Amino acid sequence: MILLDGKMTSAELKAEIAEEVKVLTSGGRKAPHLAAVLVGHDGGSESYVAFKMKDCAEVGFKSSLVRFEDDVTEEELLAKVDELNNDDDVDGFIVQLPLPKHISEQKIIEAIDPKKDVDGFHPINVGRMVIGLPCFVSATPDGIVDLLKRYNIETSGKNCVVVGRSNIVGRPLSVLMSQKAMNATVTVAHSRTKNLKELCTSADILIAALGSPEFIKGDMVKEGAVVIDVGTTRVKSDKTKSGFKLKGDVAFDEVAEKCSYITPVPGGVGPMTRVSLLKNTLLAAKKEIYS
Repeated sequence: MILLDGKMTSAELKAEIAEEVKVLTSGGRKAPHLAAVLVGHDGGSESYVAFKMKDCAEVGFKSSLVRFEDDVTEEELLAKVDELNNDDDVDGFIVQLPLPKHISEQKIIEAIDPKKDVDGFHPINVGRMVIGLPCFVSATPDGIVDLLKRYNIETSGKNCVVVGRSNIVGRPLSVLMSQKAMNATVTVAHSRTKNLKELCTSADILIAALGSPEFIKGDMVKEGAVVIDVGTTRVKSDKTKSGFKLKGDVAFDEVAEKCSYITPVPGGVGPMTRVSLLKNTLLAAKKEIYS
């Protein structure tokens, strides 16, 4: 069994991005600028945004954080999105999800200019991704594809089962895995799938993205499979200073002994998601997607 080390791989990618930024700025261009909008004080969101700001500093990006309290109105948030859309200094920005229940996440996503949608959530970017046009690809699926490529994992003709059908991970990842660059034969499973265990045990590449801690057990994975664990659920723990720890969707100890490759949690998909956001921001700054 080989660990797919997202922390190490993302560090390699960040070094490559940092070199590109040096070339860009030495030629007189400004440093890429990523902005993040954070609503409320959710612990997971706070940590994730803090990591993103740290990543920006490491590669030479400019970053800025816009904060709102939980009681911000939808109109106020939309006004800020419009302001960022029209700020020429900002190359790309994200609105950190989830948002409070009184705000329509879809309305906010659709208000973001697709040219600055470095999360890759806007329907225009999703549509362009589906038909293979240049676009900003959703960060987690893009990071997973990068990880598979960097470890030279054969995907062509392989049976790939994606457990989870979210618009952020499962759906776009199933499309990417089926496209010519990867050439996998893809099945999307979900909570209503009746023969889930049978499907999972048929997978050469099993991707768990359903947000249910340790859902995938050892008897659901075939010998020699590649297992990608997208789950990052915060569970209470009396063994950590923070009082919680991250659990993946895969029962790691049971599954790892059967795998050829597996991602750990943390340190697997998470760092790759963050570096993919940097990749998209660099593309936005270079105007390579929407010229």
